[in-house]
Amino acid sequence: MKNRLAMLGMGLIAMASPMFAQGAAAAPAAGSSDWRLAMAYLAMGIAAGLCGLGQGKAVASCAEGMARNPGASAAIRFALILGLVFIETLALYTSVITYIAH
Repeated sequence: MKNRLAMLGMGLIAMASPMFAQGAAAAPAAGSSDWRLAMAYLAMGIAAGLCGLGQGKAVASCAEGMARNPGASAAIRFALILGLVFIETLALYTSVITYIAH
């Protein structure tokens, strides 16, 4: 298992290395319309709204599952927290992209 995790980590690092090889971007000309910031804010709004809907659905399903099977509460709670973390990372990544676009 350690070998697989090490290979996965090395693969992710190898895929991310071209990102650091980029040169500086040219500054846009004065007076040109730049829609990057507006689109980044729109993307942040959509991501935050959909994350809220997804988290609400996940919590509702978790509560229903715990009510139906109280013996599996620990496993359901773990899956809920893991799922909420994955949902929340979408909003955080979109927030980072918004700050980069600014």
